[in-house]
Amino acid sequence: MIIGLATAVTASTCYGLGSVLQAVGSRRSAREEGAAGGQVTEHGGPSLSSTAKAVVTWEFILGTVLDFVGFLLGALSARLLPLFLCQTVISANLVITALFSVKLLGIKLKRPEWVAIGVVCGALVLLATAAGHEGTGTTSMTTHWWVLAVSIAVVGGGSLLVRRLGTTGAIVAGLVSGLGFGALGIGVRILNGVDPFDLGTLVSDPALYAILIGGLGGMYLHTVALQIGSVNGATAALVIGETVGPGIVGVLWLGDATRSGLAWLGLLGFVLAVAGAVAVAHYGEGEGALQVEARERTAVG
Repeated sequence: MIIGLATAVTASTCYGLGSVLQAVGSRRSAREEGAAGGQVTEHGGPSLSSTAKAVVTWEFILGTVLDFVGFLLGALSARLLPLFLCQTVISANLVITALFSVKLLGIKLKRPEWVAIGVVCGALVLLATAAGHEGTGTTSMTTHWWVLAVSIAVVGGGSLLVRRLGTTGAIVAGLVSGLGFGALGIGVRILNGVDPFDLGTLVSDPALYAILIGGLGGMYLHTVALQIGSVNGATAALVIGETVGPGIVGVLWLGDATRSGLAWLGLLGFVLAVAGAVAVAHYGEGEGALQVEARERTAVG
């Protein structure tokens, strides 16, 4: 349990700092494209070219490296902890993101946002106290196919919806990216019984492709969310997506459990964590609207 928690906390730190660095790179490329009269989609969202330019900035590349390290550590913690605890601890990158955004992005957090972040931290303590054994993750191959199908539907449908929403789709993009990362966590868990050195079995398992689609799709949509909205709001929405789904799946289908008599404490911690993330996303919407307005003024100028 201790090793799993330490691994999840380290993964959370990597994700949090990575998100802020990616936001720095995304916003710099958006400013440069806006100043040069760059193109946006017909609905006002970022163009594919602006997203492509964002991912080659040094800040975004460094943030992506940290995300990759966080992914490896998160995959390991998903094997060592119940999913509802693992995903929620990793989702505490919301706190890391908020702290670094103050320093690197010059964002000033309001008192309600600090209170909401404090609620998330308190919820993590409750979850860690209530967490019991993790399930084996052993499921039928049908479940593996279902996870792949849902991953494709979520990432594909979510991408289309975000492009239609344009500049108002930051929270949706963050939420869908979180669902993609959640599918990644579930895929890692159900691959628990597969020998990673048995390449024939591994590449024929649909759960592997659910991991790839969820991870890559989640990264792309998170980049879009950072370009058009608040880094804290987008990350909070991501937290909701990657926490709720895997937590429910882990308890109902993968055998995750709380300690005897502490199910109520685990449920309370889970609800508070999601509520805190929703509050941060709500307060971050105003910041995102101001950022969009500033970029539009830059483009016009």
